[in-house]
Amino acid sequence: MALVIAGERSGVGKTTVTLTLLASLRRRDRLVQSFKVGPDYIDPMFHQHVTGRACRNLDPVLTSEAYVQQCFTRHSQLSEYSLVEGVMGLFDGIGHRELGMGHGQEKQKSTDFASTAHIARLLDLPVVLVIDCSRLSGSVAAIAHGYRSFDPRIKIAGVVLNRVGSDRHLSLLKDSLEPLQLNILGVMRRQDNITIPDRHLGLVPTAELPELNALIDRLADLGDTCFDWQRLLPLLKSEPLSPSASASLSPLSPVRIAVARDRAFNFYYQDNLDLLQQLGAELVFWSPLEDAGIPKDIQGMYFGGGFPEVFAQQLAENTSVCHAVKTAILKGMPTVAECGGLMYLCDQIIDFEGKSWSMAGVLPTSAVMGGRLTLGYRRAVALQDNLLVKANTTVYGHEFHRSHLTLTPTQPLFETSRYDCEENMGCEGWGLPANIHASYVHQHWGESREIPQQFLKECLKVASSGMWI
Repeated sequence: MALVIAGERSGVGKTTVTLTLLASLRRRDRLVQSFKVGPDYIDPMFHQHVTGRACRNLDPVLTSEAYVQQCFTRHSQLSEYSLVEGVMGLFDGIGHRELGMGHGQEKQKSTDFASTAHIARLLDLPVVLVIDCSRLSGSVAAIAHGYRSFDPRIKIAGVVLNRVGSDRHLSLLKDSLEPLQLNILGVMRRQDNITIPDRHLGLVPTAELPELNALIDRLADLGDTCFDWQRLLPLLKSEPLSPSASASLSPLSPVRIAVARDRAFNFYYQDNLDLLQQLGAELVFWSPLEDAGIPKDIQGMYFGGGFPEVFAQQLAENTSVCHAVKTAILKGMPTVAECGGLMYLCDQIIDFEGKSWSMAGVLPTSAVMGGRLTLGYRRAVALQDNLLVKANTTVYGHEFHRSHLTLTPTQPLFETSRYDCEENMGCEGWGLPANIHASYVHQHWGESREIPQQFLKECLKVASSGMWI
């Protein structure tokens, strides 16, 4: 058993509810493992800050249904309680194609693939529905009834009433819900003193919030009183399941990988980092913002996504690091750069105010910030052999950015399309020089372990050559 926190739509406060539950559990010295549905990087940072344990993403598009089950089983067994935060509204997912039985034709499945409901069904977990009550009273019953009856496979354990305005408001809500005999598992009043700032790609990451611990304390105070713990604790209790078989990894010879991790670069799936370590890599975390140079004696570099545009001036002013990164890559250092990492390897970043900031200068293009959001799952087919995959290999990933490049690569890595339809999204990704893989597409390697294996094999070539920086 564990519990899924779902919203009736985006913006109802499910992240606040989740963090409040986690904070109160940790105050009780409970060992709790959290999970996040979907490809998001930032919400898991907040989970980890509260629990002290890496949050795990559950995303059947980036991985598979089997991987979602294996990941949940493996990590939930290591904790006393488990909690899954959903994504968007409970049934908001995407279309998913599969072959028709015996006909060789594709048919469309329901559009809730990769939704919170899909994950709840896969893991056979009960759901707590968070309802934003700020602009309703009696209608709350219709909303709760609709969500409970829409899919009989979903077990709605109860509701959390969020943004309740007054005692009278709460009385109206309770009276409306009473005929449904649906448990009210929490009541959260409007909280003007509890806000998490956001910006153009969602919440501001934890590393940029100096007052975060004070906020978490306020959430813990709130959680101690606003939830029906007598009903909630049995639902949150982790029950060990029969572990699913997972492929064992054969470690390669050890190599040292420099992983950029600071306020500018912090979008990493913990599973990807774990896989690199399981394959024999020593991960050396460093800061392109603060350090005077790149780590010594390394054989590979990994730049994740993040917000380099926010810290473009500081990155640009650290000229010694920009020069060292470019020198290492031009000497043949295998380098993976995703989204924000790709932007850092460009000649320049042009921020929202139109100011230009020089970056590492490996890629002959500039990253320009704009208002248009590029968002969605991608099916990407490799157009050539590259650092990570062979030509014609299909990988699945996710794009989420407000920048675009002034020049496109002459020999792109991928031809991309939307995951849920055949709409072509164009070609993208830089693979020249041949030792880099720079792409806007974020990948989770859980079901594609040959990718980190290939990366480390290329790093081993550097190690065997005696090259070091």
